[in-house]
Amino acid sequence: MNKILVANRGEIALRVMRSCREMGIQTVAIYSEADRNAPFVKYADEAVCIGPPPSNQSYLLGDKIIEVCKQLNVEGIHPGYGFLSENADFAAKVKKAGIIFIGPSPEAMNMMGDKLSAKAAVKKYKIPMVPGSDGAITSIEEGKKVAIATGFPLLVKASAGGGGKGMRIVENVEEFEEQMKLAVSEATSAFGDGSVFIEKYVAGPRHIEIQILGDTHGNIVYLFERECSIQRRHQKVIEEAPSSVLTPEIRKAMGECAVNVGKACDYVGAGTVEFLLDENKNFYFLEMNTRLQVEHPVTEMITGLDLVKEQIKVARGEKLSFKQEDLKITGHSVEVRVYAEDPTNNFLPDIGKLVTYKRPQGLGVRVDDGFEEGMDIPIYYDPMIAKLVTFGKDREEAINRMIRAIDDYQITGVETTLSFCKFVLKHKAFTSGNFDTHFIKHHYSPEMLSETKEDEAIVAALFGAKLMSTAKVATQKPEEGKSVSKWKTNR
Repeated sequence: MNKILVANRGEIALRVMRSCREMGIQTVAIYSEADRNAPFVKYADEAVCIGPPPSNQSYLLGDKIIEVCKQLNVEGIHPGYGFLSENADFAAKVKKAGIIFIGPSPEAMNMMGDKLSAKAAVKKYKIPMVPGSDGAITSIEEGKKVAIATGFPLLVKASAGGGGKGMRIVENVEEFEEQMKLAVSEATSAFGDGSVFIEKYVAGPRHIEIQILGDTHGNIVYLFERECSIQRRHQKVIEEAPSSVLTPEIRKAMGECAVNVGKACDYVGAGTVEFLLDENKNFYFLEMNTRLQVEHPVTEMITGLDLVKEQIKVARGEKLSFKQEDLKITGHSVEVRVYAEDPTNNFLPDIGKLVTYKRPQGLGVRVDDGFEEGMDIPIYYDPMIAKLVTFGKDREEAINRMIRAIDDYQITGVETTLSFCKFVLKHKAFTSGNFDTHFIKHHYSPEMLSETKEDEAIVAALFGAKLMSTAKVATQKPEEGKSVSKWKTNR
């Protein structure tokens, strides 16, 4: 491949283009009218306006994107994540047009994109799964029977989609009917598919995912795990690699299970197999994401691999250049997602202009972003500003480096999740490794963050007052006949 179109925007488009440039591959950007002056548009070798700001009039126009590829002699499409990245119909159209889709096959996407078909596919590999229904629940009465057999509390979950949509916790049989109807309604609205199933609610779970990579020659390896338990609204905010709680034995067992999930659907490219880990360190298959993940940089940091380059090599038909025994974990990495959200107001989006925007720098600090100072954050897309990543020789160094990087990150004009992330990183539950997906529920309230901000403001004010007082003393003229220490006046 000599030319690749990146069917995405923002930081992931820019991140993909940088790897392409290192490989000597030309890039084509597509952009909406809202992104006309975005860094990824300027960075690409060629750029084409694809439509108005709304994504359904621009970044989701698969047929139009394919037409652009034909006009510009593009050989491959990298979908990034989100938008069309897990759209099997789009992947099939790309293939039919004679263009390489840098990702898995449409068949693998379809199989793993539906949680029920995914569970059915991996059953023969004896992969541990959370107890619950074998298939979709077709009626309230059937659902009640399965619910009673499964035991409460339980989850009613949408078969399609993710991100917490179409998912309801049910505490007892009396509220089952209402919660199931709500889950079906949400699933239908969000995904056009109202299919739901029942799953035992795992108390105090940790969200652990395994990165896998497969080629077209039947080779699949796992690139270890990522801890993704710090979440709000069932969506990740802080990730790290490796997890602080996995033993080498559990890591190996989970990795081998993830490889078997890949084998179950003849997986090609980069993918992620997600697991729940309970308080007794039992793990259960959750789902598979058939794309590159937002948090892939932490895996890159601990393995030394460029996952985008590996995706491209696999798409070109190359064999993996390494085996499982060649891979090892080096150091520790942490990623925080910098969202334009107000953590003191239920993490609601806070759209506006980046009046000040200064990135942190220094050893072991990586910033994947798609904005510059003075730019507006569009209301049409996900409000993520950047992914801030740090690397250290161990977990403590990676965390301390992240706290320093957060302090160095200067953003004004919008509220961000940086203060919340710093709160988490300094909390004893996180530093001790004793946390789960309910961290916010158990350890955080907006008042805590407000108090922290007030304390910091008081310290800053006192420090500023002391500086002014010192400056005033230093500039006072000495009384006649008295000498003044030069150390005091010149320090």
